[in-house]
Amino acid sequence: MEEEAQNGRRKAGGPQKMKLANSETRRPSSDKTLKESRSTNWYPAIGSFHVEPAHRFSVKFQQSSNLTKSTPIGRLDTEEKLRTPNGGEMRLRDAIRAYVDERILPYSLDWEAKGEAPREEAMRWAQSGFAFADVPPEYRPKDLPGPAGIPIDKLDVFHLLVSTDETSRVEGGVTSSLSGASVIGIPPVIHHGTEQQKRQWLPGLFDWTTSFCLGITEPTGGSDVANIQTTAVKSQDGKHYVVNGYKKWITGAPWATHMTTAVRTGGAGMSGLSVLVIPMDSPGLTWRRIPNSGQNAGGASLVELDDVKVPVENRLGKEGDGFRIIMVNFNRERYIMAIGSNRKARTCLNIAFEYANKRETFGKPLISNQIIAAKFATLARYIESHWAWLESIAYAVQQSSKGWQDPDIAGRIALAKVQAGRIQEMAIREAQQVLGGAGYQRGGPGASVEQQSRDLRMMVVGGGSEEIISDLAVRQETLLAKRRGWKL
Repeated sequence: MEEEAQNGRRKAGGPQKMKLANSETRRPSSDKTLKESRSTNWYPAIGSFHVEPAHRFSVKFQQSSNLTKSTPIGRLDTEEKLRTPNGGEMRLRDAIRAYVDERILPYSLDWEAKGEAPREEAMRWAQSGFAFADVPPEYRPKDLPGPAGIPIDKLDVFHLLVSTDETSRVEGGVTSSLSGASVIGIPPVIHHGTEQQKRQWLPGLFDWTTSFCLGITEPTGGSDVANIQTTAVKSQDGKHYVVNGYKKWITGAPWATHMTTAVRTGGAGMSGLSVLVIPMDSPGLTWRRIPNSGQNAGGASLVELDDVKVPVENRLGKEGDGFRIIMVNFNRERYIMAIGSNRKARTCLNIAFEYANKRETFGKPLISNQIIAAKFATLARYIESHWAWLESIAYAVQQSSKGWQDPDIAGRIALAKVQAGRIQEMAIREAQQVLGGAGYQRGGPGASVEQQSRDLRMMVVGGGSEEIISDLAVRQETLLAKRRGWKL
């Protein structure tokens, strides 16, 4: 570690004084404090060593270039300025990257440790134009421009691909704290809500007067949506649903104002499900955070619903329409998660690749060992081919008249998510092998890889475990084959 610290000082421009990392002053509440924190060398970021927990000092390590650049085998078309479907993706990538590099990435590990991003930074992100880009123009502030100056009605699935890839350079818990929980909680409102519901809930996203979480998973099961146990029974006067049950591992619950919730309004099976938007301040609704291995800033919580009265006007769609609404929402959520895993695997590759070129063992660079170089070749093959798959899915969704509701794409998206999780898992392992102790340490050049090693399970279980959605994909393809005339 001492050798690495000395190298870090030289790369940063000479020895640096060790300064106390005061946890009370690290939260960037204004542009001024942000600039001050960036101008000093004590602020804990991915390039800092930490002594935890009582004596929090850091020796400045040069910010790793992998955070804003990629290796030649880890760059994307939009980074290389190659032709893209409509040209706006490059402008969008550059704009989001600049924002993330300036306001989020230097502080994200610290926010993850604290358990949430500062609310003022979440507000700033909501008003940046990059967040909630799928909200139609009529429900957005009139003076809020589209992301990177691109009109909202010109945004497509390729823009979603690029923007998700860029924000996925940040720890998953932090993105959820900034807006991620609303990102998966509001699409059912956008696509299945009434005009009144949209006008009631969507505009408030941009000033944080409304914030959503998604309530599907329960203590007795998550991926098996058809067996949801939480009940919603109509009151005698027919004006309310009385909701009872539990929702577990609900991302974003601590700061959400509403929960888009799967409930059982009818009999057993998928036909008995409906979706309600439940205010989080409803009498009888309580929540408490669940301590998990990773994604601490995501705020995963247990939500209890005890005779919670919900107006019938808060139902999305018809009674019994819940399963279809949830499944369509899963297509987009799983696609976003697949993009995230691909980028995080790419981050692991870049961090390890840079380290292997600079680290010397037995008198020569680590990368000169063929067994090490082979790791990067293998990772690049998997990551790049998977990215091409994600692009093909984007094209399929874009060309389909049914968009995310097209049954032909559900199986492909499910398998792309499974493969993404496997690739990320492999990338974490191989990066940690290359980094050695630096990949196991909280802080230092491998801090992002170490954090990913704790966040990973969320990526391979959340949104549907790989076992269940693999089976879903095969069943989906079997149905499509029969529909196309195959005799099976």
